[in-house]
Amino acid sequence: MLRIGSVVMGVSDVRRAAAFWMEALGYRPRDEIEDTWVVLVPRRGHAEGPRLSLALSDTPLQEHPRVHLDLYAANTADQAAEVDRLVSIGAERVDWDLYPQNADFIVLADPDGNRFCVIDTSHGQTTSGTDDAGRP
Repeated sequence: MLRIGSVVMGVSDVRRAAAFWMEALGYRPRDEIEDTWVVLVPRRGHAEGPRLSLALSDTPLQEHPRVHLDLYAANTADQAAEVDRLVSIGAERVDWDLYPQNADFIVLADPDGNRFCVIDTSHGQTTSGTDDAGRP
């Protein structure tokens, strides 16, 4: 049976993206960071989360990306603290035009503009995608 081995994101600057995502997720490079590619892994091992691979890309960003990361926060306070922390290390808030009322997520962009969500999981929902709630 297959399993997801790594989530791959295209970036315009692999080293800058690696620095952001290592700080954001507490990951480390599996091997030496190259100018065109790096695989990031959880510091504590594979049981702590999936691999995140960053590949050099010149593909333009999508305003409403079809694939994105959801980062889970335990509750509203944790979500707010994590959003503040992520912004302090280089993320930007996205003026998301599809927020539903009482959204349990906040849309951010990494330094390369890749969109991702910080989800307050205390609402009981833990899935995203382009869904009925309007998440990216």
